[in-house]
Order: sequence, then structure tokens, then C-alpha cells
Amino acid sequence: MANKTRTIDLHFMVTAEEKEMIKRRMAQTGITNMRAYLLKQAIDGEVIHIELDSVKEMVRLLGNATNNLNQIARRVNETGNIYTADIDDIKARQDEIQAQVKVILRKIISL
Repeated sequence: MANKTRTIDLHFMVTAEEKEMIKRRMAQTGITNMRAYLLKQAIDGEVIHIELDSVKEMVRLLGNATNNLNQIARRVNETGNIYTADIDDIKARQDEIQAQVKVILRKIISL
């Protein structure tokens, strides 16, 4: 790379806060030349894109389970009885949530 002639100028603006963040990251890596650091990051840096659809689904499932649990608790408080169907519903919702957690964990591990 040392013998390459660089003929293209790239330019971008940053805020004062962003510049300080860049300087802190440079200090962590031990690179003192900003141009070298930015070039290294642009070429070798890793960008991670996290898709949040599975997390949104998990939030939806948790909301549903919470609502059902509250309804069951209200009914138990009123009648003093809990029904097998209620327990089965809680277990089914718990299984859905656990399956969604596994999906999210697999995606995180693959990063």
C-alpha cells in the first residue's frame, strides 16, 4: 500500500462532539494519525445492521401474555378459581415467547 498514489480526495464534516468521539476511539486503538485511523476504519471497520422485526414481535408477544395474565389474575381474584385452560394458555404464550427469544439469540450469535 505504501507505493500507491492516492489521487481521489474524500471529505466529510463532523460536529465537535463527533470529533471528540473519534479521538477517543483513536486513543483506544493507539493510532495517533487521524487520516490513518479513518482510512483503516473505512476499509476494515465492521458495520453491524440489526434488524429489529424479531424484537418487535417479542414485545408484541410479551404484551399479549401480560394482558392475558392480568385477565386471569382478575378472574381468580373475583372467583377464587383458576381453570386448566388458563394455565394452558399461559404455557402456550410462554412457549411462543421462548421460541422468539431463541430466534433473536440465533440472529445475535450469527453477527
